[in-house]
Amino acid sequence: MYFIEAKHSDNHDLRGFMALDGITLGLVKNELKEYIIGSKIEKVHQPSKNELVLILRTRNGGYRLYLSCDGQSPRVHLSRYNLENPKVPPMLCMLLRKRLCGATLTEITQVSNDRILIFEFDGTTEIGDRTKYYLICEVMGQRSNIILCDIDYRIIDAVKRIDEEKSSVREILPGFKYELPPMQEKCNIITDNSEKIVDIILSKPEKMLSKAVLECIEGFSPIVGREIAYRTVFGDKQVGLLSNIEKERLENEISIIKDEIINNKSFTMLVSNEKVPFDFSFTNIRQYGTSLNKKEYDSISELLDDFYFEKDKINRTKRKAADLFKLLNSAIERTSRKINNRKSELQKSENREEIRIYAELITANQYRLTEKSSLYQLENYYDNNNIIDIPANPALSPLQNAQKYFKEYKKAVNAEKLLYNLIEEGEQELVYLDTVLDNLSRAESEREISEIRDELEQGGYLKIKKGNKIKKEKPLQPLEFKSSDGFKILVGRNNIQNDILTLKTAKNYDMWLHVQKHAGSHTIIIADKKEITETAIYEAACIAAYHSKAKDSSSVAVDYTLVKNVKKPSGVKPGKVIYNTYNTLYVTPEKELIEKLIKE
Repeated sequence: MYFIEAKHSDNHDLRGFMALDGITLGLVKNELKEYIIGSKIEKVHQPSKNELVLILRTRNGGYRLYLSCDGQSPRVHLSRYNLENPKVPPMLCMLLRKRLCGATLTEITQVSNDRILIFEFDGTTEIGDRTKYYLICEVMGQRSNIILCDIDYRIIDAVKRIDEEKSSVREILPGFKYELPPMQEKCNIITDNSEKIVDIILSKPEKMLSKAVLECIEGFSPIVGREIAYRTVFGDKQVGLLSNIEKERLENEISIIKDEIINNKSFTMLVSNEKVPFDFSFTNIRQYGTSLNKKEYDSISELLDDFYFEKDKINRTKRKAADLFKLLNSAIERTSRKINNRKSELQKSENREEIRIYAELITANQYRLTEKSSLYQLENYYDNNNIIDIPANPALSPLQNAQKYFKEYKKAVNAEKLLYNLIEEGEQELVYLDTVLDNLSRAESEREISEIRDELEQGGYLKIKKGNKIKKEKPLQPLEFKSSDGFKILVGRNNIQNDILTLKTAKNYDMWLHVQKHAGSHTIIIADKKEITETAIYEAACIAAYHSKAKDSSSVAVDYTLVKNVKKPSGVKPGKVIYNTYNTLYVTPEKELIEKLIKE
């Protein structure tokens, strides 16, 4: 298995995910019993409202037990990831520490094949008497919860308190007796024989086979129902239309699944061709053919850890940075609108040459123009003396009309210069905002978000909050990697850090890299008085591409040059630099390579 000291990094982009079913939860229980029964609780953390982390110590080392009742991804498993915790622990976390720290985990039970695990602890009361505590994890989608009970199953507290207004079926409040949620009458695939299960499925002739399997067998997720149907009829079929051979095949497949649940130690994650996790199961999934790749795991905890980590990381970041995402998107929309309006104004000024010609022709011919005329018809010496109609104000003299057109021309010329400058400034601002948005989308911790927030405050996009000054934490260091041939590679986390990294940290003969025409981090190869190798440049280019807005592209152009060739113009936004001498390398960002190069 793995200990909490182990390090791991992952970056899945989860576009779809499934819920943890009862059978899989049972396999988690079996794995937990193998590794953490008899362990003592050293620490309790609550990274967010719906998450708990128990640090457990055994004779073999430490483990991190992760529990979540988040409606989108509720689950229980061992984890390798060290989540960031709030500076001030929530009240529930303090209560759990008071009751459970020092307690011994003595048993883990599951309610049939339902999605409920009960952790039993030997602990002490507030006055030191021996007692038992039960930590109950209900993994049931939006109704998921984590509940602490005393020796008599009286509720001490819960992550989600449920009163009669929220539920007329079951209240979960301190002092109330814990009651199991209503159970469904379904077959237990472990204890019931396959023939009996098939008979019950066949009693639903109007149902599609995949749906009937779900309705009749406890603990199955939709993917397992579809898989049994696929193996039986190579697709799906109404139960009443099953042939005798298909009925026999159905019984056989249920027996195979049963044997896999009891004996199989291999677990499957389905991954797209873009290496995006798609689904998972305790059985080999065949229904997708070759459209998805498979990744096998010996540990169900490790599978769940990998599968859910990125999704939760993204959601966690989005929650903590929701106001910044909103601010940046609004600023981008507002700036884009200004640019478009100014471009429209610029188009209107394009007739300025025509206005100048009007002014010059009137001036040249004023001696023969009549007063109080609304139209001057004159030979245009700019156009082979063809007659041109020039509108005039009859209340003005010819000279005054000419002066009026000269003023309009001068105004148009000045407006053009101003508009060009304003459009350029707006486009530069768009580029900057895009880089900040990119940095924010890749932020993995509260401190990274905090530094981006500071940057926006310094730029005037956010008001600096008044009140007591909070002592600033030491700035985060750049991300650090090591090429396969030993060169240190540094990557900026935000625009301010990019400036510091490129303009202060790096030396003239270090190598600077950046994706071409996309927002991304400044990347530096530290030469350390050695000649930088092609291998180091290639790997650094992959790292630069991966830490950019182009990370999902198959071929990314990355410019590279010596740091001495990189300059920062005065007055430009953080992160903005210019360079003229450079080479370009085309790379494909490979997550596996990036992970290998992370400095331990």
